[in-house]
Amino acid sequence: MDRQGTTRRTMLRTGAMAGTAAALGATGVFTAATARAATPAANGGQQLPYPSGVTDTSHCTPEIAAVFRGILTAKSRHDAAGFLSYFSRTNTVYIDACLGVTMTGRQALNNFFTPFLASVPADAISYPLRIVGDARSAAIEFVDTPAFFGQEIRTLSAVTFDDNHKVTRWVDYWDGRSSLIQNTIADTYPTDFSDSQQNAHPAVARAARALQTAFAAGDAAGAVALMSDDVVHEDLAAHTRVRGTLQVQRYYTRALGQLPYGPGAALVHTGGSRQGGGYEWTAAPHAAPIRRGHTCLELDGTGKVSRLTTIYDSSLLTHAAYQSLIGLSAEAPLPAR
Repeated sequence: MDRQGTTRRTMLRTGAMAGTAAALGATGVFTAATARAATPAANGGQQLPYPSGVTDTSHCTPEIAAVFRGILTAKSRHDAAGFLSYFSRTNTVYIDACLGVTMTGRQALNNFFTPFLASVPADAISYPLRIVGDARSAAIEFVDTPAFFGQEIRTLSAVTFDDNHKVTRWVDYWDGRSSLIQNTIADTYPTDFSDSQQNAHPAVARAARALQTAFAAGDAAGAVALMSDDVVHEDLAAHTRVRGTLQVQRYYTRALGQLPYGPGAALVHTGGSRQGGGYEWTAAPHAAPIRRGHTCLELDGTGKVSRLTTIYDSSLLTHAAYQSLIGLSAEAPLPAR
């Protein structure tokens, strides 16, 4: 087990017991902002501190693109006051779903972020790869460079906002194996993930419910019936990418019984807009000790799923179980000539 992984968990769990936001620094989850604070004027008209042109904003509103640009700009500039201003003062929660750590209240975040961001190296940056949703709720895929925590962290997070576009709920999902970190699940893993805080557009909520119902039934044909012809299925934990309904249906036929979001899994939270968003799920019992995962959906103009990206913590699985998941992407042997 690498030292950085141990330090990460220690910070999170110690921070939770102390009522601080040490967890946030450990996992690289930093929150969303208001559109006002994310405007070029609020950023001082300066060049972005992270690579420009890397963010896919094709399935989000300009407003929410500005929100996340603002918060990750502040984070990359190590401006604690800047991104803390983006949280609700009265109602905010951060949860690391991989480690099972909950941080509640803006003061707890302040207690951690102010000293932490003042201490990180100058070249520690965080930047968004993709944003799906609007200012009510969204999914964001982003990267923390190794200078922050010793390992690269690639996260697919669920964010919910209040009517003032302040973050009220942020749940972080990342794959420890992809970051070369062996995670564990403690007996104190929380049962309350504030799943009741939902602010999703009906279109993405319907699509998510229908898709997860098909997955839970092991219904490969039913799942792809909800998808566009050239749908892309991505599993960030199993490093799998399959494209097109014919290939995807063959993959689901082989894989759904073994995937953590297949039979036995259940949808628990949805977020996003008419263009897409994300849904969180509790894992199938056979996938234990994995508890939860997150799936991002992009929707086309007819409401069908054009891209599906899912993540969970595969470091919790044995290496043999992990290899088995990866092997499911292989096609069946071709007929002998």
